[in-house]
Amino acid sequence: MIRIKAGVPRGRRPRTSSRPSRCALALGLPTVWGAVAVSYKFGCPLAEQNGLGARIVTSAVFFAVGTGLILHVRRALLRELRQARRVAGAAQSVLLRPLPPRLAGLNVAAAQLSADRGAIIGGDLYEAVATEHGVRVVMGDVRGHGLAAIGTVAAVLGSFREAAHDEPELAQVLGRLDRALARHLRERARAEHPSSGLDPDNPVGEEFVTVLLLEIAGDGELRALNCGHPWPYLISGTRIGPLSGAEPLPPLGPFPLPPDLAATRCGHLLPDDSLVLYTDGAEDARDARGHFFSLRGALAEAVRDRPVSPQSILRTVFTALLHHTNGRPSDDIALLALTNDRAQQRALLGARGTVRPTPAHPQPSTHR
Repeated sequence: MIRIKAGVPRGRRPRTSSRPSRCALALGLPTVWGAVAVSYKFGCPLAEQNGLGARIVTSAVFFAVGTGLILHVRRALLRELRQARRVAGAAQSVLLRPLPPRLAGLNVAAAQLSADRGAIIGGDLYEAVATEHGVRVVMGDVRGHGLAAIGTVAAVLGSFREAAHDEPELAQVLGRLDRALARHLRERARAEHPSSGLDPDNPVGEEFVTVLLLEIAGDGELRALNCGHPWPYLISGTRIGPLSGAEPLPPLGPFPLPPDLAATRCGHLLPDDSLVLYTDGAEDARDARGHFFSLRGALAEAVRDRPVSPQSILRTVFTALLHHTNGRPSDDIALLALTNDRAQQRALLGARGTVRPTPAHPQPSTHR
């Protein structure tokens, strides 16, 4: 990392870097071990003898020196690995940040399971924000998985977090996402030019992103735009089914968006109803015999217990998924569940007497 400072304030001594001291400590112990081995070899008379006892002592000395060096190197590597994981975890948590438990009267929970060991996120993306236009949710899946797809995830999520607040129509939000993805792919194409000498795992010409945009108004009305993504499941009581049967648009990337784009009306999210958004890694997960995972069956198991919450839905589904795949999914999996409990919150507030009518005109103050 390169840090640039404009200057050092007067009266304050500049802080010396601790890098030289760390380097000295890292090299000090191997130097001491090497000096011990050399001193024993050339300064100890026992090392010049050929008897069995002398050979055993010499072997023990060099074994101790070698073991010390190996342990020192191992400790240093583990320390660097822990530091790298902390940095990577912080960066990935900022990119795919945790969702708040409540958004405008909706109970929300989301989780992601990466197929790459050591990666918190992969090629799946999700976000939910409360705006003046309603609660807007995005769920997407970038081609491929793991660290190679993080750049595309960052481009799409960054665009959504801005456009969800700025654009009044859902179609305009999708247009912003499409333009942001196009800019990102153009920049990648320049970086992956043959003159750069890179051999990309996911060529730009094969890149695409499936995206589902969802808008939940204050009265529960649902609007959606689907670009090649699975429709979410709507849970109403014990009934479970797809939110819509409309044909999705092509994924973002290979094809331009149609000019007459309009959001699909998907009814209303009634009180106590739940929506479960997911990526195709959930339904494409296979067990050792090649059988696909039944997401609908896992959801049916989750709604047997009352009350149903997004947290309990995710817990039940992920437990079943890990059991089905023996803990080793072959693709990234993301789930986002939300429940409409606005009526319960209004009833709770009314019972506590915290809902007070606001006077039409401010009352004059009696304090002097």
